[in-house]
Amino acid sequence: MKFPEKQAYEIWQRLHDAGFETYWAGGCVRDRLLGRTPKDYDIATAARPEEVLRLYPRSEQVGRAFGVVLVKLDGQAFEVATFRKDGPYSDGRRPDWVEYSDAASDVQRRDFTINGMLYNPGNGEVLDMVGGRADLEAGLIRCIGKPEERFEEDYLRLLRCVRFAARFAFKIDGHTYIALKRLANRITRVAVERISDEITRIITAPHRGEGLRLLHQSGLLKEILPEVDNLVGVEQSEEHHPEGDAFEHTCRVVAEVHHPDDILAFAALLHDIGKKDTQVFAPDRIRFHGHAEKSAEMARDICFRLRLSTHKTEIICSLVLNHMRFKDFPQMRRATKLRFFNLPEFENHLELHRADRAASSRELDIYEAVRTEYKSLSREELEPEALLTGRDLLEMGFTAGPRIGEILESVREKQFEGELLTPEDAAIYVEQNFRR
Repeated sequence: MKFPEKQAYEIWQRLHDAGFETYWAGGCVRDRLLGRTPKDYDIATAARPEEVLRLYPRSEQVGRAFGVVLVKLDGQAFEVATFRKDGPYSDGRRPDWVEYSDAASDVQRRDFTINGMLYNPGNGEVLDMVGGRADLEAGLIRCIGKPEERFEEDYLRLLRCVRFAARFAFKIDGHTYIALKRLANRITRVAVERISDEITRIITAPHRGEGLRLLHQSGLLKEILPEVDNLVGVEQSEEHHPEGDAFEHTCRVVAEVHHPDDILAFAALLHDIGKKDTQVFAPDRIRFHGHAEKSAEMARDICFRLRLSTHKTEIICSLVLNHMRFKDFPQMRRATKLRFFNLPEFENHLELHRADRAASSRELDIYEAVRTEYKSLSREELEPEALLTGRDLLEMGFTAGPRIGEILESVREKQFEGELLTPEDAAIYVEQNFRR
């Protein structure tokens, strides 16, 4: 057995040996049946929390009202939950009351059939009381019991439904999909941090382009990201965008990005959201004057709304703001190129551009030229040590203030152009061109 499966087995064994009916539950069972390695293991048991704590006294009860104990073993945390039955969910997130129950009742409160199976690691038996195994084989996301009831218990399940479809390339069962569309507007009742986390998982999932289309088709997108949903029907030039409207282009860019982290995924999602507001029907073709700047402005508002960190927000907005600069690369001076290359996380800028082109014209000549030149430069060439500092200028007799920055910027420009090579060259340049 491998970590953390070995530790999960040890917890099962100890509870089992103590006389408690115990299983692995949920996603780990699903992933094992799909031939995937589970990232974590949840354990469901007949043992009450106090009984789990007696066996693992150094553990902590993280969900006192819901019978959940966090057992830590070899640095790995495992949720051990007592079989339970839930009462009504008046707030659309948590049950008003719970009562300890049995395995059959516990399964019925879970969200989707593919997440509702139990596994006995002692004899290798899968307990499937909801048809989850058949749905896995059919590639189907289906709610356990009545879809409306499952979604109303926790409205985040509306997004989780799409996320699992995007992760596994599964279809959504007809009755589940009808309920999903009918209740889509309830997603706004969920805490924004939880929504943000699910959006991130969808746009970084293996089938993220389809996930984004499904968000639109279900009505969820207009509730959580209306700026992206507004791209539907925004016409583009057929010459440059044979793929279709701005929304279809966005879906393809999101899908084209290679192994995106959350920063790159959000940049791909938001890079063109300003197109609706900047669209101009010119005589020669449809244009979007200043759409990168508008998109960056809107992206900042969205990142703030989704509670993304300041660091992530700044990088995402930089990626969006600069995504059109690649077209000017052939005409850039050397200094401009070096400043371009020095944008934070430039390789993400490069990847966003590649995905943008791959999703539309598929013309990658500029991408290859930029990539080749960028890769050819050493770290010293990309970020040469400054020839002069502010202290140097003060010692030369200049007065502290904004002008110091202007002079240093001019020196840096000449250095990037290769016109100034040494501190002595820089000092002579300053003496000849700037008055104290």
